Amino acid sequence: MAKARTPTDDELRRITRRGVAEIIPEAEFVEALRAGRRLRLKIGFDPTRPVITLGWAVPLRKLRQLQEMGHTAVVIIGDWTARIGDPSGESQTRPMLSTEEVKANSEAILHQFFKVLDERRTEIRRQSEWFDPFTLADLVRLASRFTVAQMLQREDFAQRFEAHRPIGIHEIIYPLLQAYDSVAVEADVEFGGTDQKFNILVGRELQPHFGQRAQAVFLVPLLVGLDGKQKMSQSLGNYVGIDAPPHDMYGKTMSLPDDLMLQYFELLTDVPDEEVADIREALEKRRANPMDVKMRLAREIVAQFHSETAAQEAEAEFVRTFRRRELPEELPWNVLPFADLLLTAGISPEEYVRRKGVPVKLASLLMHAGMAPSLSEARRLIQQGAVEVDGQVKTGLMVNLKGGETIRVGKHRFFGIGRPDKRRD
Repeated sequence: MAKARTPTDDELRRITRRGVAEIIPEAEFVEALRAGRRLRLKIGFDPTRPVITLGWAVPLRKLRQLQEMGHTAVVIIGDWTARIGDPSGESQTRPMLSTEEVKANSEAILHQFFKVLDERRTEIRRQSEWFDPFTLADLVRLASRFTVAQMLQREDFAQRFEAHRPIGIHEIIYPLLQAYDSVAVEADVEFGGTDQKFNILVGRELQPHFGQRAQAVFLVPLLVGLDGKQKMSQSLGNYVGIDAPPHDMYGKTMSLPDDLMLQYFELLTDVPDEEVADIREALEKRRANPMDVKMRLAREIVAQFHSETAAQEAEAEFVRTFRRRELPEELPWNVLPFADLLLTAGISPEEYVRRKGVPVKLASLLMHAGMAPSLSEARRLIQQGAVEVDGQVKTGLMVNLKGGETIRVGKHRFFGIGRPDKRRD
């Protein structure tokens, strides 16, 4: 088997230091890189939503660095574990997804991985390859490798047990299934956020039982979401999708709290460490305008997932719209055809004329236009006064639309409603 390229000292420092929380055991991992042994780098994703976020991009960027040296990224689509729902960091039992929901989400996210990873050095694997043939006897044998006491060492389980809150047996099975993934693909290293430490260590412990070398554990920090409080999460609605349109990605980045800028520079860009240090010092000593720094960050992120040209266009639109208080010349995020508006409201064109407008549920409209991941998040935006229709804040459940309106969500996102005289494309 051909060897991987040995990293230079600078490359090794970038891999093991920048944007890294912990490597277990680090000496073993570094030795493997220096020896040029081609590694199988495992990372798993539960397709609970049809989106890959910038939070997922943090470990994916690490894998890409290692792919450039000849290592193989093994991406596992958790089409079994997604049905359970990863309880990591959760204070209560999570709802289970249907097989149909998981399948639809899986298909939606596949192409998104290659916005970061090198497709030629990536294996896409699904858990159903090895779990569909699993029997009850197989599951019992797997479970016999661990004790309840070991599972209760996990912080979230321990807290819930102490507080007499329910822990489902299916949740305890989750770490075992994730661990067996490492056996199935013969992983050398598993990557994940710090909240995945327990699960990945279970995989490290399980592999020797199957005659395999124990995988190394590579943990990255959790990216804080747009709310500035909790980790970036689809379920919380505080995320940026890596396939979001350039203007939307730029605008959402500009909505970040200022104190998150340096974390985003470190985890999501290739701006050199020395330059990031200079930015930090300039901000601390107030020699730099935070708005200018954030615009640089937004350009870097959009250019990475789209192109330099797209980043420049998104910035020009942002400046024109928000610094000059104008509406965009175009609405690149979404223009909802008027016929779709009628269909969503469930009325005919004749009824529209009689009513002199289309009464629609505003929260449903935001979801339909892709402005909110759920009805609860859409209602939260409305209640906070974050939704405007033609410049007027709307806080009610219903809105009457005549066609041609511009709807603004938050500070930086727009979508339009087609006019009645426009035909559906």
